[in-house]
Amino acid sequence: MLKLPSAFFTGVRVKKISAESCVTSVKLKWINQNPFNSMFWAVQGMAAELSTGALVMAQIRERGAKVSMLVANNKATFTKKATGRITFTCSDGIAIQKAISATVKTGEGQTCWMKAEGVDEAGDTVSIFEFEWTVRRKNG
Repeated sequence: MLKLPSAFFTGVRVKKISAESCVTSVKLKWINQNPFNSMFWAVQGMAAELSTGALVMAQIRERGAKVSMLVANNKATFTKKATGRITFTCSDGIAIQKAISATVKTGEGQTCWMKAEGVDEAGDTVSIFEFEWTVRRKNG
């Protein structure tokens, strides 16, 4: 909550996290809706980014190394109105593990594209977000 207060206030929550995947969820409410009675795209983006970023943070913490992380690029595709509860899943934990291992070992920055797919309660995809995370071992 302290690191991502806007995500907290709009209802974004981590539901499950493992070394391989992370699931976040957010429900349509008055505070996160757009004028078209669906979820504001930026709220979907926060939930999607958290599903990828939580994996990055967990891997950095697990190694105990000083590694910086930053989103360099992102892409988003919207396929359906986001109403009800939207669940985002990222299953790119192994890919970010490899990137973090490489930067810890070599000291060179690494990039890793991570995808989060948002589905509604019916199981239909409403949006897909892709984030290019950069990781670099900190000196010192």
